[in-house]
Amino acid sequence: MSEAGNSVAGDGGADDGGAAGPVDRAVQWRAFASRYALLPLRLFLGLTFVYAALDKLSDAHYLAGAGDPASFVSQTQAAKGGSPISFLLGTALHAPTLFALAVAFGELAVGLGTLLGLWGRVAALGGALINLSLWLSISWSVSPYYLGNDLGYLMAWTPLLLAGTPYLSVDGYLAQRAGRDRGRGLHEDRVKRRALVDGGIAAVAIGGAGLLTGSLTRTFGRDEQAAPKQSAAPVSTTPAPAGPAPSVAAASVPVGGSAQVKDPATGDAVYIVQPKAGQYCGLSSVCTHSGCAVDAPKNGQLYCPCHGSRFDAATGAVVNGPAVKPLPKYAVTRDGDKLNLGPLQS
Repeated sequence: MSEAGNSVAGDGGADDGGAAGPVDRAVQWRAFASRYALLPLRLFLGLTFVYAALDKLSDAHYLAGAGDPASFVSQTQAAKGGSPISFLLGTALHAPTLFALAVAFGELAVGLGTLLGLWGRVAALGGALINLSLWLSISWSVSPYYLGNDLGYLMAWTPLLLAGTPYLSVDGYLAQRAGRDRGRGLHEDRVKRRALVDGGIAAVAIGGAGLLTGSLTRTFGRDEQAAPKQSAAPVSTTPAPAGPAPSVAAASVPVGGSAQVKDPATGDAVYIVQPKAGQYCGLSSVCTHSGCAVDAPKNGQLYCPCHGSRFDAATGAVVNGPAVKPLPKYAVTRDGDKLNLGPLQS
């Protein structure tokens, strides 16, 4: 509705004027919502990438080398065999520290560019390429495919890649100023050159701040993590609930196989395994990285579909990260043709 129509409605004129206000507000709200529809996605992706970058740079395991199962080297080596871009991963393994830092600082640049809306399409392209490479390596073996979060992130970058960051952004400010420059008759070449130079200055300033932040995080954050951490929560001394111990038929756990029971104290699923004939143990199904449920043992390993961690099916030890702690291990005793789940050992 026009302003004149609103004025008439306010004066109590035409009969349909009473409906003009709500209709006009609804139209304005839809326009507002359409304009800023991508802002929540932009904030989520920007903050997530900044957090992911700082998390890598502050993690003492990330650049620790092949001896650490949670390091960039170990994870890349583990993904290389089944990845369609194994040739690129092989190149990364020739200079792992350089590539690991490039990934971390690349995520930081993408996150800051997305949050501030500076060269938004370029930042979205960078984010899409990072997630594409992670999907084709770390998440490639995840089954079913929708459990691999990198593919979801790759799709999430597509709207920003198409639309850019024209609102509440440095890009939007530069575009508005360019429009004012054209309105006052400034030559198009000068308008474009001014926008490019100022965008470059902003990129250098933001990039410098990002490098400083990343370097400080790498220096001080790593030192803090290098020392052994004490558990944030004390070990519970509460006895397990009374009642018969969970058990399964021994015949259901062949060598290399498993059967699932529940820890009566926590309710978490536990795999009872027989790695060698006559040797039994229980392994928690809860991944020590972020709490996802690991798959049942297969080929001597337990695999976490969320982030690709693998654990030894005989001991629960980490085969490759990002997990750094082994799976909790339970005692298992045989009583005739039954296997009984015992207390938590570690």
